[in-house]
Amino acid sequence: MAITPHPARTLRQAASNRYDLVVLANRLPVDHDTDADGRPCWRRSPGGLVTALHPIMKSRAGAWIGWHGRPGPAPTPFVHDGIHLHPIALTGDDVDGYYEGQSNATIWPLYHDAVEQPVFDRAWQDGYRKVNRRFAEAAARVAAPGALVWVHDYHLQLVPGMLRELRPDLRIGFFLHIPFPPVELFCQLPMREEILRGLLGADLVGFQHPSATRNFHSLAEHLLDAKVTDGKIWHEGREVVADTFPISIDVADQQRLALDPAVRARAAQIRRELGDPRTVILAVDRLDYTKGIERRLSAYEELLAEGRLDPAETVMVQVAVPTRQRIDQYQALRERVERAVSRINGDHSGIGRLCVHYLHRSYDRAELAALYLAADVMAVTPLRDGMNLVAKEYVATRTDHTGALVLSEFAGAAAELEEAWLVNPHDLDGLKDAVTDAVDADAEEQRRRMEPMRAYLRRHDVNRWATGFMGRLDGLAEDWSAAAAA
Repeated sequence: MAITPHPARTLRQAASNRYDLVVLANRLPVDHDTDADGRPCWRRSPGGLVTALHPIMKSRAGAWIGWHGRPGPAPTPFVHDGIHLHPIALTGDDVDGYYEGQSNATIWPLYHDAVEQPVFDRAWQDGYRKVNRRFAEAAARVAAPGALVWVHDYHLQLVPGMLRELRPDLRIGFFLHIPFPPVELFCQLPMREEILRGLLGADLVGFQHPSATRNFHSLAEHLLDAKVTDGKIWHEGREVVADTFPISIDVADQQRLALDPAVRARAAQIRRELGDPRTVILAVDRLDYTKGIERRLSAYEELLAEGRLDPAETVMVQVAVPTRQRIDQYQALRERVERAVSRINGDHSGIGRLCVHYLHRSYDRAELAALYLAADVMAVTPLRDGMNLVAKEYVATRTDHTGALVLSEFAGAAAELEEAWLVNPHDLDGLKDAVTDAVDADAEEQRRRMEPMRAYLRRHDVNRWATGFMGRLDGLAEDWSAAAAA
């Protein structure tokens, strides 16, 4: 059955449909769903990017270009929740080559320190070029003269350069949500110069962490002989600004959830369902090899075996959100994680009492907030991560300044949440020590660490991130317009 854009209204395809702000991302900000009558419809996606950009796009008559989530023809452009949506069609071959192949089996592992070996496939590279061209052409059609175009993430790194060729009048921003690798890793890419030139088609390139920004500067000099001064890259007669814009969360909304009586009641119920243990350790991750789930389980297993954690008083809850389930590496990871969970429970659990509750599913924001409130310790220990918003959500939820955050120093969030128990997840002994220190922390120690992190997040929420990037891009547009007029 075809999905109709109910309750949105369909747009007429006309040359006059031009927008002053255009956002491009791999996915549209809506998901397929059914309404109360069982009819197919669209629902707004819960992601932080959607939340951040929604008010800006409404105020500036913005359009969002992205894939609608299923192989096949694209739905007719439509308006949903005040945003003009322009779906991009992907065939099954596009999904295999552009998305699951080049984006997620080549670029993703390479940019995450090659935690898994990236696969280089020429057919995938061709598919990546083709789909990036499709996105760029769509933006060129709908952008008004002199419009601001904001391109997002590793799926679309060629788009800025392609769009620059098609529409040199546009002001183009690009933001990378994942890490950007150092020279020695990036140079493994067969498309290395092509991707770098694609990114340099933007006027403003944003990264999560200063190290990523420095890596980009170094690569521009190393591969393209560009001149880099004061954060500006001079290449082929153009000036490109690259800077750091760490993304955040909607802190006010997270705090609202934390204070909701229904959410707090659910948190108490979760503690009871877990057997009212002395300590609940929580981890919430996508089931991805970059998240360090296996290392975390190994540390927990050793702590139980050594008697440093009492299995009668300690429970770990591991939420593993399904992702990319058709890719072999992810299927193998799931099998290894489930074997580890079974082994730990077999060795250390008692009748009616599990040491690890493994939940391979997605949860809505209210249920996650309840889990955050129920947890004494939050373990966020990725091997590499661009930011990791789960760490920020946990801190924002703890309105009474209780709780303990164990955080990998290789997550972008570590540069901002410095009062957490920072760990090297590759150092199993150090990880074990951090977990036990967090478990043993008294209320005063928890407050000493949590209070400044919460204050920081209130000052640096997702709205500040979005308006900061857009304001910078707006400023560059004004500066260059004035220079051109002079």
